[in-house]
Amino acid sequence: MHKRLLNTALHYRLLVVLALIMVTAVGVHQYNSLPVDAFPDISPVMVPVFTEADGMAPEEVERLITFPVESVMNGLPGVTQIKSTSAFGMSVVYVYFEDDMDIYFARQLVNERLGEALAQMPDLQEKPKLGPISTGLGQIFIYYLTIDDSADTEGKDPLSYLRDLNDWVVKYQLQTVRGVTDILSVGGHVLQYQVNIKPDMLLQYGLSIHDVTEAIRQNNGNVGGQYIITGSEENLVRGIGLLNSLEDISNVIIDNIDGTPVRVMEVADVEYGRAVRRGIVSRNGGEEVVSGIVLQLYGENASNVIERLYAKLPDVQKSLPEGVRLVPYYEQQEIVQRATWTVKSALLTGAVLAAIVLFAFIGNFRSAMIVVFALPFSGLVSIILMQQADISANLMSLGGIAIAMGMLVDGAIVMVENIYRHLNVNAGDDIRSRTAIIIDAAYEVARPVTFSLLIVIVVFVPILTLQGAEGQMFIPMSYTLCFALLGSLIFAVLAVPALASYLMHVKKHKEFFIFVILQKLHDPLLRISVKHPVLVLMLVLALLCGSGFMAMNLGTEFIPTLEEGSIMIGVNMAPSIALEEAAAIIKKLETRIIALPEVEEVVSRIGRPEAGSHPHPVNYAEVHIELHPEKEWTRLTDKAELVEELEENLSDFPGIQLNFTQPIQNAFDELVTGVRSQVAVKVFGEDLDILQSKATEIRNSIDNIEGLVDLSVEQSFGQPQVQVIVDRRACAAYGVNAGEILELVETAIGGQIVDHVYLNTRRYGIQIRYTEDTRDNIHAIKSLLVPSRSGQMLPLSQLAEVREDVGSIQINRENNQRRWIVQGNVRGRDLGGVVGDIRRLIAEKIELPDGYHIEYGGQYESQMRAMRRLGIIVPVVGMTVLLMLYLAFGSIKSGLLVMVNIPLGLIGGVAGLYVMGEYISVPAAVGFIALFGIAVQDSMVLVSAINQLRREGVEMVEAVITGCHQRFRPVLMTSITTVLGLLPLLLSTGIGADVQRPLAAVVIFGIISSTLLTLFVIPAFYKWFAVRPEMLE
Repeated sequence: MHKRLLNTALHYRLLVVLALIMVTAVGVHQYNSLPVDAFPDISPVMVPVFTEADGMAPEEVERLITFPVESVMNGLPGVTQIKSTSAFGMSVVYVYFEDDMDIYFARQLVNERLGEALAQMPDLQEKPKLGPISTGLGQIFIYYLTIDDSADTEGKDPLSYLRDLNDWVVKYQLQTVRGVTDILSVGGHVLQYQVNIKPDMLLQYGLSIHDVTEAIRQNNGNVGGQYIITGSEENLVRGIGLLNSLEDISNVIIDNIDGTPVRVMEVADVEYGRAVRRGIVSRNGGEEVVSGIVLQLYGENASNVIERLYAKLPDVQKSLPEGVRLVPYYEQQEIVQRATWTVKSALLTGAVLAAIVLFAFIGNFRSAMIVVFALPFSGLVSIILMQQADISANLMSLGGIAIAMGMLVDGAIVMVENIYRHLNVNAGDDIRSRTAIIIDAAYEVARPVTFSLLIVIVVFVPILTLQGAEGQMFIPMSYTLCFALLGSLIFAVLAVPALASYLMHVKKHKEFFIFVILQKLHDPLLRISVKHPVLVLMLVLALLCGSGFMAMNLGTEFIPTLEEGSIMIGVNMAPSIALEEAAAIIKKLETRIIALPEVEEVVSRIGRPEAGSHPHPVNYAEVHIELHPEKEWTRLTDKAELVEELEENLSDFPGIQLNFTQPIQNAFDELVTGVRSQVAVKVFGEDLDILQSKATEIRNSIDNIEGLVDLSVEQSFGQPQVQVIVDRRACAAYGVNAGEILELVETAIGGQIVDHVYLNTRRYGIQIRYTEDTRDNIHAIKSLLVPSRSGQMLPLSQLAEVREDVGSIQINRENNQRRWIVQGNVRGRDLGGVVGDIRRLIAEKIELPDGYHIEYGGQYESQMRAMRRLGIIVPVVGMTVLLMLYLAFGSIKSGLLVMVNIPLGLIGGVAGLYVMGEYISVPAAVGFIALFGIAVQDSMVLVSAINQLRREGVEMVEAVITGCHQRFRPVLMTSITTVLGLLPLLLSTGIGADVQRPLAAVVIFGIISSTLLTLFVIPAFYKWFAVRPEMLE
């Protein structure tokens, strides 16, 4: 088959060259239109269900809302797990699906089941709704609104005015941008029309709060009366009775007593007010602002959406009143540009270094040009296939091409070297044509070149089976690497012979001096190795033992932290803290942070936005710190030093716990692992008191573990409560319906939105509530009056027990069980080692009651899942490589000889991690898998050359020596180009480089060790694995 292909390529060589030009042109066009991202979106397929339950405590939210929703979601096809949070006034249930589930089908399944859940719930003002069609990393653009002191606020306070503009102007304009699915508002005050009822006036007129509610509802509406015909025209009939002002509400008639109408204004104060809020945004320790979080539509490209948003912002700014400014403070485009530049610069540098080596070693300019052209051609083939596979250009996908960079010329080097040698040897041959010589030379190496590249491609195929975050991250890399290697295979086998027939001419050239030196060193050492194979074996075993010792001292982790260029601090405060007090503490925190010269801006979000985001309690804040570029820093050298200084500067704030992270990392940890840190110990059970007690015990037990920082117990308990417990006997004695008491609690104390005022397209709630002085303390609540059937008004304290207690801030559940978390981060040590110490201490010191158990989560959970999968992948890869080698050589012995190079590569891979201070992680494991394929390339070419000589009748030892001499240059060049192609990734310090570095370290050091040993170990061992010449393919 190879011969026929080569004959065709040479016969139609002009068409081959034109095809190369066409593919190059298409690739350049596709590159310019390729969508760009910072990182692959590693979010799981997840559908959140949000239910707002104004005023409900977490205990009622869990019992009445969360559990019914959870229970109906069990059994849905493709569901992998269910998590939930029940907080004050809100329930969020996260339904996770398998990675290959279509998001829209998943949402349809969840939506259908919600109908069953509604039948089990109480009547709610707002029904459960699905969250935005976005992902965990969908918060691509965050802005705030600020206002000048001189601006006209139309009589409203500035924060209410800004919130109004954001909700009804900015939000709806930005939602018109393609790729934006929703915008969440946070901060400021939502404007309300408030009816603050005076209980004593209700008593005077003999009315109840229910009467006021019904009166407002019945007096607020428009209707249609069809139409009447006047002459030849139709006139629509409209009944207009909508309330549209405070005066309209004040004049609503509640009842008519003795012929005198009783209006709302006579029993209540009607005024503008502020809705109860659960979130505040502040900046730089001073002003409070209103913020908007732009969520990207699932499947859209972040960079493209952000570009469209920036194009829309001038129009949005024009629609805002004078003195109001929209200021973006976080967007992912800068991260996209910096992350892709990290890998693009590595690609460019690696390509240039590889090209320089090729020109130096080949010596012939035209021959070198043929090989060098393999780099852009293979890369552009990968770009074309990326477009077809809907893979964006990001740190990992482009990283796949960067990793393959040095390998892209391997096949071309071997092919060009062999063609050039044959043309030199047969320079005086007048019988065979030049084309025939090229075909014979190409055919001689076509099989090993094809199989060596196919082996590397096949090695990466099992990586496509990785799951979860590690799969989302490394599958694009595997695809692009395979695409590029496929392009290089096509180029080597078909394009190189065609181009050689045009460009390659026999011309003596002076050998590169370094090559001459290396060749002189190689020959005597080679002969010693062949003569003393046992000595070589002992040396290899010693090196393997040494690498094994190093491997035992390497730590483990999931994936190195992706550097984002900014800092986020999660701040936990006292469970009982009020929102305004929490904001005051955070402003003091901001003041200290902004004083550091490396910090550009600090924006904090306390509590939670409206429904559509995680229901953080008011005692939790996220402090977002934007930094000046590191090149402008004069005091500190890197971000790690800044984090240490921040920890020290903020450590004296009483009663707060700090968790240092990054925006994208925080979103990933929260939605993928379920916690906001790297390590989590999850305690599962039913009783919240026992869960809290055991979690505290665990924290105290592991507090002194080296490398474990930011350690905290999840603050889910400690919320002060005023409980109104209905006394059923007292109610029966006085003839009072318990519903009257509950309505008093819900509406009179908590407040209820009974209807809305419509001002053009804007809608504002009408809230009914008792005046503040009648409900602002427990004694006032006890004195509230409840009507009995006899008409008597009874104080609440006679019908119910009103007491103070402590309850939950929020209740977290996972897979239908309550859970409590102890969480922390790892700094200065490996993740696996820290978790190992945690497990040991918990096993020694913690005893759990029956029905309670512990699980380990965070990034450690993902690490264990990835390592279990890799434990299956590695043996499969090994067997696949052996199978491919058997197909290539037709001999299991030759295949096993080539596979000797794999442990030789592992020696260098382990040493690379040790020298570079890296841990064994998923990227490192992928590097070892890549090494499986790369390590056999050189030895396969070498063994093929020796086998070819033996088929020609050359004696074994002489065949080994001659074969090594013939393949010394291509083996050396392929190894050096691969190393230099990866070297920029190893040395890079840009955003995202930390993820690539372990992989690059394994491959670079592994290639160095395997190449050095290949040139001596394979020849030394050859006679042990040799077969008869007639059995060689």
